Amino acid sequence: MLKVGIDIGGTKIAGGVVDEDGHIVEKLRVDTPVDTRELADAVVDMARHFGADHDISAVGVAAAGFVDRDRATVIHAPNIDWHDEPLKATIESRIDVPVIIENDANAAGWAEFRFGAGRDVEHMVMLTMGTGVGGAVVTDGQLFRGGHGIAGELGHTRFIRDGLPCGCGQNGCLEQYASGRALQRAANEIADAGGIGDELAALRAEKGSISGPAVSRLVLAGDPGATEALRRVATALGEACGGFQAVLDPQLFVIGGGVAQLGEELLAPVRMAYETSLPGYGERPVAAFAIAQLGNDAGLIGAADLASPQG
Repeated sequence: MLKVGIDIGGTKIAGGVVDEDGHIVEKLRVDTPVDTRELADAVVDMARHFGADHDISAVGVAAAGFVDRDRATVIHAPNIDWHDEPLKATIESRIDVPVIIENDANAAGWAEFRFGAGRDVEHMVMLTMGTGVGGAVVTDGQLFRGGHGIAGELGHTRFIRDGLPCGCGQNGCLEQYASGRALQRAANEIADAGGIGDELAALRAEKGSISGPAVSRLVLAGDPGATEALRRVATALGEACGGFQAVLDPQLFVIGGGVAQLGEELLAPVRMAYETSLPGYGERPVAAFAIAQLGNDAGLIGAADLASPQG
């Protein structure tokens, strides 16, 4: 049985035909329309393209934002001008297969649970460290969506009281301290302070601002300033995971997103901070940590799989 998964990003829409084992049979990427009114057109066109050559049973669409419990309406999308957008009905009226709508982090987390780093557990939390911090919770083998469909927004748990302003309208959210953007900010602050940040300072003087890939490169080269920037971000994430463990008790935390490409350089300080923040550490089982395995394809794979009955 083949399904289509479509992952709507800020600049690209990624789509693919996915089989029951999570393998991508065909994949396509197109630019995200500037006019958000054309987004549904782009999704429909992609679904029809795949349907011309494959026997498609369902379509799953992943997008950043709050999706209602019925997986039909986008209640709010922070980067798209959607408010109570009936996206499922809009798309289904133009193609002849069932459609589900899913939050993008939930879709990616589900893909990792079914086919990636979490395939051997029943209780998993995924955190994605990109521009923000996305979250997905799987418990007893089911994606946890909550009473209104929008559970799992772990990046918007308050981490610092009266902390940095967040795009969600609150202050001190975790994603302001544990995201790729937070890593860049920490690197630039260390560069400005001097001392261990000499290499960062030179890069800042040349470029004006230090990019995430540049910080990652310096971390892997052993630069002390970049390593300190990563430690700050990893510590924030690990401390938050200690709290998530107390509430959700997962067997496994899966870390994805661009920062996760640093692998064990990231996970080692995350684990250390997690252990020092975990209530009852030493007297209770602890979670394992792993890097996500499916990369940028996770969203479309998860969206496709969730379009089937077990999702």
